Amino acid sequence: MLAVIKTGGKQYVVSPGTKVRIEKIKAEEGQEVLFEDVFLVADGKDIQVGAPVVTGTKVKAKVLSHGKGDKLIVFKYKPKKRQRTKKGHRQPYTEIQILSVEK
Repeated sequence: MLAVIKTGGKQYVVSPGTKVRIEKIKAEEGQEVLFEDVFLVADGKDIQVGAPVVTGTKVKAKVLSHGKGDKLIVFKYKPKKRQRTKKGHRQPYTEIQILSVEK
């Protein structure tokens, strides 16, 4: 079973049992979450493509943890002007485990 879901403005290919890091959502650790924006569902032979979503299909997931990604350094530099700016950024994420894809 395979599905393409949308969350946080991005699309993810998921299947039951997989762990995925998505954009941070408002949910407690251990809580179950439903994703209703499902664009594609495939189970072996049968493939359903939504226009734009597959109606009646939901993906159930469990929130494992929240965290921050690796630090990215943003360095801006203008030569001959003595202008230097250094910033760091850590993107927050939510790690989920896909429980089931319900048709």
